[in-house]
Amino acid sequence: MRRETIRLADGRELIYFNESDNTDRSSAVDRRDLPPPPAASQLRYDPLTDEWIAVAAHRQTRTMLPPPDECPLCPSTPDRSTEIPAGDYDVVVFENRFPSFSGRAEDSYPELTPLNPVRPADGRCEVVCFTSDHNSSFASLSPTRVRTVIDALADRTRALAEISGVEQVFCFENRGTEIGVTLHHPHGQIYAYPFITPRTSATLIAAARHAKATGGNLFADLVEAERKAGTRIVAENEHWTAFVPAAARWPFEIFVAPRRIVADLPGLTSAEADAFGPLYLDVLRRFDGLFGIPMPYIAAWHQAPVRTGRDVSHLYLQLFTIRRGRNKLKYLAGSESGMGVFVNDILPEQAAMMLREAR
Repeated sequence: MRRETIRLADGRELIYFNESDNTDRSSAVDRRDLPPPPAASQLRYDPLTDEWIAVAAHRQTRTMLPPPDECPLCPSTPDRSTEIPAGDYDVVVFENRFPSFSGRAEDSYPELTPLNPVRPADGRCEVVCFTSDHNSSFASLSPTRVRTVIDALADRTRALAEISGVEQVFCFENRGTEIGVTLHHPHGQIYAYPFITPRTSATLIAAARHAKATGGNLFADLVEAERKAGTRIVAENEHWTAFVPAAARWPFEIFVAPRRIVADLPGLTSAEADAFGPLYLDVLRRFDGLFGIPMPYIAAWHQAPVRTGRDVSHLYLQLFTIRRGRNKLKYLAGSESGMGVFVNDILPEQAAMMLREAR
């Protein structure tokens, strides 16, 4: 893989991840007349939950479901310049034009109350384009391309972890208008947070408690327990296991985890990175095969934080959908949204069986 870095017209960084060492896209220039990137968003503290809330008002103006001939993630042409100056690409990563987190802090932030401090939403947000083919999907990628994506995510995880103040790097993909995507082109995102997220904080507490009681790694022990039970396994190979968690929150939810304890994407061996693609592509095709229509989903990589809890962490991909039937969606209503208590409409064992049988 050959890596090339350029700057867009407004100064944002863009990186080409080329599958051929002979490819050179660095000469393509962004000729657009762009305004400067927005200042960093605000982080407002919620003392009731001990959480930071990002307020990013500039994101109201971001591009919303443009027609294919106006897609900003397609390669540029002589007649139209996009976010990617080159006329084609394999995998490309660039700074989000409408970021929730960035290093461009303003001089001052408002004072709210003594209990609600405000600080800049430092960090970084990046877009990851998986393919130049607008009409493709992650499930349509080749295993070779998936490996390139994994290498790009590992590269960016390492780089973003070195930014001062970044505490956690989160790689993810949103797919489908039901999920809330604003661009149809196959792409993912990377968030570099200036704090450890609530989900990860809770997981670290549970993992530390398990390690103290048993000496084991909580997630690794969970994977082994699921493999022994067998009833919720969807697919596996020498290096990875895909299973529906026994306490699944979502109608159809799968964890894809390496057999070996790995803290983050940069920690994967070459063999593990190669083995991920064939298994994950099989899982995604089963998702689409459940109801015979493209499945909306979120694919979320859970990685160890940059500095905290790495000794008890374990890398895994969480794949889930809000679709609970061909014409039914799972809405986060009163219990889920108000109290954070999930009520799953489908028995996890039944979901696993349906996924095993899907084609």
